[in-house]
Amino acid sequence: MPAWGRPPRQAAPRACVDFQHGYKKHLALSCEGWPLARRALDVALCYFEGSFLLMPELPEVETVARGLRQAILGRRIVSVRLGKTDFIDDPAALEQHLPGRQIEAVERYGKFILLRLSAVNRETRAAANGDAAQASLLVHLGMTGQIAPSPAGRVLQKHTHVCILMDDGRELRYTDARRFGRIAYLTKALLAEELTGFGTDPLEVSEMEFASRICGRRARIKALLLDQSVLRGIGNIYADESLWKAKIHPARLGAKLSRKQAETLRRVLRHILQKAIVLRGSSISDFLDAKGEPGEYQRHHRAYGREGKSCYRCKTPIRRAMVAGRSSYFCPTCQHSPRGFAALPLLGKNARKNKRTEASTGSGKRRAQRNRSAEMGNHL
Repeated sequence: MPAWGRPPRQAAPRACVDFQHGYKKHLALSCEGWPLARRALDVALCYFEGSFLLMPELPEVETVARGLRQAILGRRIVSVRLGKTDFIDDPAALEQHLPGRQIEAVERYGKFILLRLSAVNRETRAAANGDAAQASLLVHLGMTGQIAPSPAGRVLQKHTHVCILMDDGRELRYTDARRFGRIAYLTKALLAEELTGFGTDPLEVSEMEFASRICGRRARIKALLLDQSVLRGIGNIYADESLWKAKIHPARLGAKLSRKQAETLRRVLRHILQKAIVLRGSSISDFLDAKGEPGEYQRHHRAYGREGKSCYRCKTPIRRAMVAGRSSYFCPTCQHSPRGFAALPLLGKNARKNKRTEASTGSGKRRAQRNRSAEMGNHL
């Protein structure tokens, strides 16, 4: 079984490349092919960053799970039709084991959607499948995946690869243009193995546990937030948004944070995630909920994707830097950077705008010094 989404194992004939913070697209490579693979990965990451092709994060996945819970809970699966199957762990298992089972629950686990399936109904043809115990269908949306119920007679959209016919005449359809998602039929034991190694849900983590997972680590705080073995479900968008809100630079080391800063970060992270769920997530590229509607939280972004635009607090242009291999957006005034850390240069209109701003208000360094002096004065 592929270790997709789990911490990487020891070297194996089939290596996994991490396309985005903890979730892995399977790429068959020999150990000798790693240098070429790294160059290909660098090009791929630049393309993904530049095109804003993003994997749905916790709020988006929770939005889809809630929509599916309202639409398909209690429905029984009649049959399964498959198109392209390179993103499915075992296509035959879906066709063999899904018919006859009832969808008993729809849950989110990190960035996964879990459809909890009943034991086989002995009165259906599924009794011959040989796997009668309860099981789960694991779904990861990848970058462009969408899953939603649809009338069975409706014309299939392009890139529809999975059609699950239900007992009410509708189909649960999965579409994915780039097929970076994943679908897997998992028994109870396989699901437990799959979910081993993930961290705590950020909506449920306690103050003490959050501090122990963050403050005792000498990794950069942005890398810790993206690490699915520390906290499951956080991605680039909500890491940047929460760090901006908490006034913490993404390159700060977790061990350098005080307990007060850690608690502030935990509180604002939870608040931002909850608000994003209410607004049905962020639709920046391809994300749609289970009803085919885009989210609205992108209108409330304060840092992510705002390079060169004025900070909502101090009007300093937002800057971008590479932290943990990802583009990270921050305010150089509100979020003081570690010594020696440099942001990427502004380009085009953003660069000209920044020069005009510095000419009228003084250099960024002097402005930051004035702000720090003012902060010290406020504490006296």
